[in-house]
Parts: sequence; structure tokens; C-alpha cells
Amino acid sequence: MKKEPFVTKEQLDDIVKEFPTPFHLYDERGIRENAKALNEAFAWNPGFKEYFAVKATPNPFLIQILREYGCGCDCSSYTELMLSDAIGAKGGDIMFSSNDTPAEEYALADKLGAIINLDDITHIDFLEKTIGHIPETISCRYNPGGLFKISNDIMDNPGDSKYGMTTKQMMAAFKILKEKGAKDFGIHAFLASNTVTNEYYPMLAKVLFEEAVRLQKEAGVHIKFINLSGGIGIPYTPDQEPNDIRAIGEGVRKVYEQVMIPAGMGDVAIYTELGRYMLGPYGCLVTTAIHEKHTHKEYIGVDASAVDLLRPAMYGAYHHITVMEKENWPCDHQYDVTGSLCENNDKFAIDRMLPKIDKGDYLIIHDTGAHGYSMGYNYNGKLKSAEVLLREDGTAQLIRRAETPSDYFATFDCFEIGKKLIRK
Repeated sequence: MKKEPFVTKEQLDDIVKEFPTPFHLYDERGIRENAKALNEAFAWNPGFKEYFAVKATPNPFLIQILREYGCGCDCSSYTELMLSDAIGAKGGDIMFSSNDTPAEEYALADKLGAIINLDDITHIDFLEKTIGHIPETISCRYNPGGLFKISNDIMDNPGDSKYGMTTKQMMAAFKILKEKGAKDFGIHAFLASNTVTNEYYPMLAKVLFEEAVRLQKEAGVHIKFINLSGGIGIPYTPDQEPNDIRAIGEGVRKVYEQVMIPAGMGDVAIYTELGRYMLGPYGCLVTTAIHEKHTHKEYIGVDASAVDLLRPAMYGAYHHITVMEKENWPCDHQYDVTGSLCENNDKFAIDRMLPKIDKGDYLIIHDTGAHGYSMGYNYNGKLKSAEVLLREDGTAQLIRRAETPSDYFATFDCFEIGKKLIRK
């Protein structure tokens, strides 16, 4: 799949006049088209609902776009619940899927009427003691263990994952919850991350559908929904082909008709919790080349750093880079593209073949629309960059300003030193 920027050099020249690099840029048109395609792919299921994984891109302006297409919010922390509440998500529009959960988070989730998805059987008593009751609608996270394979390829290792309950625990949990007043149940599982195959969701669906049939029959509960969670990935590298969401939706439909319909469970809703798939390809990090260094290797220094995009430093993750206006130049120069942190892993690319880069060139670092800005941090006292939305009409809208030193020092506001550091 050829990687092409969704913004032109001329547009960037105009945007940079108002919002200096580095910044994360998002493609409104792409976001809308993708959300529409997801709904169409699962239109066969009347109860279908996508709960956008807020952790991936916690920006209210972007989430509001998704809410126009019926998306809810998948939250896993107190602040994510606060954000969802602030944009008007209430009750069944919020799925609270956390782990190692503090009491105050369960309390807020209950106050907002969120659907609570329990990660462990011991959380049943903890939840009841915290909020004083068991909600009538509740979900449990399932982890069948072992390796999750498609054909002979290992997709992930659920048995090594901290998330979810065993098959035996699921049965026990559902029976306990039923005794405590729960009436409508959900099943949730996340068994593999960033899969670039149309087979993952249908195979996951088969596992969960069969478990749902077993639980409804043996525990005597009503299964209201099955949450396929996330896991549908994006093609970070040019040699990968994107997932076909329509083929994925059709694959899940076929399994639904094979397993759920014969069991008399054709009323069960399908939920998803996609983050990376919803926004990943529709965001990029725009940065400017500001230095070049010629030592044992060839280095290009940019004005962004791992503060703005952590994945390459943390995981060694590949993010494609386009040098604007040099898209058709030969990639005949080998560079390490680096940020300015005092860490040698602060590199967006290592030994990457790219066109000749000159100081002042704009570099587009692709596929940062999810787990990009949200994973940022403040090491070295570096400040996080702005977020900008490229509207459908070609105009640019600031949707989060860049941090200032006053933001960085804000938690000293209760001390005398704060008066020197925080500018009013």
C-alpha cells in the first residue's frame, strides 16, 4: 500500500504560519468515511455499536465527530470517563473496560450509568462494596488462554496476558452476578493486537459466540451483547495491505448465523472497541528538519521527539516518513531521523533510506492518529505539541494547543517556587 500524505505542501505552508511545527494533524474527511464504512459493514446486526477506545486519541473534538456516526466511548480510567461525560456520553454510550481498577473509577462509572466490564472474578465483591449494588447490565472479560492462531500463524499469546477471566471463572462469575441481581450480560475479549488480516474478527467471534451459547445455556443468563473489542490493525508499512472492513463484517455475520441463530440468540448485539483502526491512518506528525549531523552515521534532527510520538522509541515501531515535495525523489540517502531527548532511542527511523533531506524540509510521519499524542510524556521537560484538524473544506482548526512551560510547572502552583515558574 503506497503511503501518501492527506495534506499538501501548500496546505502545510499555510497551517505552519499559524501553528508552528511540530504538531499532530488529523484528516476529518478520512475519519468520517471510515466511520461510515464500519457502520455499513455491520449494518446486518441491528444492535451494532462501536465504542471508540478513548485511550487511543483522547481529544473531544475528534470523538465528537465519531459520535455523529453513533459511536460510544470505551473508557479505562477516571479521566477518560470525565472526558466522555463532558462531551455528553451517558449510560449505555459508555463502556468501562478497566483492569486493576481503583474504587473511585468504579464509583464514577456507576454514577454515569456506564456499562461496567469486569476484568476479574474478584472484582464482583469489590464492585458491590464500592457502589452498593450490582448493575442489572454487566459484562465480563474473557481470556481463554493459550496461543491465538490463524492457520499456522501465531497472532498473540492470551495466556501471557494480564487481562480477563478463564473459562471456568466466566461460568462462576455469571452465576454469582445473576444471584446478585444482574439481568443482562455481555462478553468481551481482546486476544490479539493490531492484526492486519480479515480473518481475526471472524475467528474471535466464533470463540466468543460459542462461549456465549454455553454460558446462556449452563448459567441460565441472558446474553445481551458480545464485545469483540479492538485488534483490527492498520498497515504501518508500505508492503502491507489494509484490512477490508466490509469483508470482516461479512465474516462475522457468517459465523453469527452458524452459531448464534441456531441457538436462538439472534437478538444479541455486536459491539466493537476500535481505536487504532478508527483514527490511526487519519493522523500524522508534522515536523521540520532543523539539523544534520555527519559522524559515524548520517543523522537528521527534527523539531519533534519521542515526547510527540513514543512508539518508535518504546517498541521499535515502524512509522513511514514522507519528505514533502520529494515524494518522487530516489530514496538514496540513509539516515537516522532523531529528536532532541537525552535518550539514544529517541529516533523516528534508523538506517532508513529516504530522499536527500535539507534543513527546513517538512517530514510527515504517518499513522499517528491513534496511540500517538496520547502516549506522549514530558521527559527532559519537553512540551507536548498541538493537535490540528484538517477540515473537509481544507481549512485548519486547532483542537488542542501546544503545552507551555506554565503547563509543565502547573503542579507546583501550591508552592512559593511556583510563583517564579508559572506565568499568569
